[in-house]
Amino acid sequence: MSSPTGPASGLPVRMPRPRQPGRHRRPEPLAAPEGAPALVLAVPGTPGAATRSLAEEVVSIARSELPGLDARIGYLDGDDAEFPTLQAVLAHGAEERAARFEQAKAAGLDVKEPDGPVAVVVPLLAGPDSALLRRIRQAVMESRVAADLTDVLGPHPLLAEALHVRLSEAGLARADRARLFTVATAADGIILASVGGDEAVQAAGITGMLLAARLAVPVMAAALDQDGSISAIAEQLRSSGSQQLALAPYLIGPEIDPGLIEEAAKEAGCSAAEALGPYPAIGKLALAKYTTALGIAPQQAQGAPVR
Repeated sequence: MSSPTGPASGLPVRMPRPRQPGRHRRPEPLAAPEGAPALVLAVPGTPGAATRSLAEEVVSIARSELPGLDARIGYLDGDDAEFPTLQAVLAHGAEERAARFEQAKAAGLDVKEPDGPVAVVVPLLAGPDSALLRRIRQAVMESRVAADLTDVLGPHPLLAEALHVRLSEAGLARADRARLFTVATAADGIILASVGGDEAVQAAGITGMLLAARLAVPVMAAALDQDGSISAIAEQLRSSGSQQLALAPYLIGPEIDPGLIEEAAKEAGCSAAEALGPYPAIGKLALAKYTTALGIAPQQAQGAPVR
């Protein structure tokens, strides 16, 4: 039993810790603004269980970074049954927003009619692919819903980190240059495989420079969807002194047939790492695109330091 001046028993009372003043104060956790547009992840490729699991993990990461986030998944090649199309997801979001407004009005609440975008559409693509982006843009237009479309996720230091991790998981790169051990199968040259033509190769090359700094080996980008591109880059790396190559897909996964990676590795005569998949950075980058579009600022996603 306590009195207004302290505990009657003489036992100490645990008081809340005062907020730390000054610039070293911890930032308040950010939450999604009330009534904010939904984040709609636009997923390319043929839908399936693996694709759905990947997409769900990406939006789960985004939700964990921004509490209250309304995150949804729309498939570019969906069937509106098991895998809802991007158009259907956007239309459903618009209907839900209108219904909430009408319910609030019917309840006598003083509410403002919703305006602005219903959703922010984030393509699940590491790099630019003009054909896929054209289809995503067309799907947004055909939905007749006000929605913002962001850029693709890369290039970004976090993608270089993800590529490094995938290579190390496959035994093709050291996990940490600072540790004094060797990996017998570590590559001394990396082919960064992208899809989307020359523009995608150029964008992948930027992330490739960051990856090269992490691994201290040459990294060159090539196009999976251009005949001879992979073998030409493999030959270029070998002629410059690299003898043990590795192929690193600059891809999240659903955007291509998985067999293409295996074929490209055979063409280059080397082993390949897995696609980026639901690496945590993918969800963080998708969220960063969303918050940038809305003009809200969570803590910026930073890549791990080069070691």
